[in-house]
Amino acid sequence: MSQEQRRPWIVGVSGASGTPFAASVLRGLLAAGESVDLVVSRASRLTLLDETGIAFRDAHWREDLRVWLERGADGKPGTFALSEDELGRVRHWAAGDLAAGPSSGSYPAKGMLIVPASTACVAGVALGLSKDLLQRAASVTLKERRKLVVAVRETPLSGQTLKQMVALDEAGAVVLPASPAFYAGATHIQDLVDFVAGRVLDAAGVPHQLYRRWEGELGGGSRE
Repeated sequence: MSQEQRRPWIVGVSGASGTPFAASVLRGLLAAGESVDLVVSRASRLTLLDETGIAFRDAHWREDLRVWLERGADGKPGTFALSEDELGRVRHWAAGDLAAGPSSGSYPAKGMLIVPASTACVAGVALGLSKDLLQRAASVTLKERRKLVVAVRETPLSGQTLKQMVALDEAGAVVLPASPAFYAGATHIQDLVDFVAGRVLDAAGVPHQLYRRWEGELGGGSRE
């Protein structure tokens, strides 16, 4: 696909706990045939290392991304398979590269998903700080009136963060707390992770089959 034809979803991964949410969203986008521009913040690399043992390196990002996306939420490697075609639809931008494509409104993109979003990230985007590429890309997404989904992962929430979340909502973003539901019949930690990821993709309008949807019948979650 040529650069003129390519319109990716920008996925920003901030430093909040919840890197399995990001992995599930990325797999869902790729499974739907979407292209992805990936921005992994410096803080999130520490979280990723802590939660998975994976060191995400700019110089070896393809290898590290494959290992990450093939790992299950329970930490088991090789749970998922990532094809060369899927990996080939991902473009990585260093978090400190403020001259990167997503830093400009003229760069073609469908929108941006921030998964997970830390409270620091929420504040930076709400205030328009643009201190790194992740925040700058989010600001660009808002000013261009493109879809921005912010999957906040923090508890409890301070009054200041709640005000900043309201500011994001008023600016046109979808504020989506990483709150799993249980009516889908979760039996594994991956099911809970996939529910949140699925709701992020729902907000973006990307089709997926990550969780069982509510169909108006009680007891559905207890059926196999």
